[in-house]
Amino acid sequence: MIGKLRGVVDSYGEDHVILDVQGVGYLVHCSGRTLQALPGIGEAATLFIETFVREDMIRLYGFASPAEKSWFMLLLNVQGVGTKVALNVLSILSPGELANAVAVGDKAMVARANGVGPKVAARIVIELKDKAPGFASVDPMVAGLAGSIEDRSAPAPVADAVSALVNLGYAQLQASVAVAAALREAGEGADTARLIRLGLRELAK
Repeated sequence: MIGKLRGVVDSYGEDHVILDVQGVGYLVHCSGRTLQALPGIGEAATLFIETFVREDMIRLYGFASPAEKSWFMLLLNVQGVGTKVALNVLSILSPGELANAVAVGDKAMVARANGVGPKVAARIVIELKDKAPGFASVDPMVAGLAGSIEDRSAPAPVADAVSALVNLGYAQLQASVAVAAALREAGEGADTARLIRLGLRELAK
């Protein structure tokens, strides 16, 4: 079983890279994010590998980090998610971003991936909910804020500030993170306008 490959980039395809390892060219399928992070042709690269063996083929999937590989395998456990969809999700979201999106229930963030509809995004968030903390340090304040907004127990200024940022085009996760940072700076008694202003400043960083 191949766990990791270290070699020289030989060529790129739309969804794969050919890695030359001591004269042997391995065709490795990767997420768009990983492909963009790899160096140019002729340069050294390392990929963590998951090998799929079937009767008619052997296919290698490569990842920039063990965390990305772990999330790939977790995604495959969700009904309706195959290797292509899993790579599409990891093309849009880094492991940390995916972990945070799952932790705070941001289905819209996950649904940005090509081929992921609302139902599949909801399944990903629900089925992987308990696994997210194992892969990223989720800000307790962000998670708590998102939870309070979802169950409508958040103070009106907080909920209104998040809603305003979402209406401006920011994802729920981004808005929650920004308002959480604004709350730290302004304090619990801050009004909606101040939270929006500080949140926008946070998002502009």
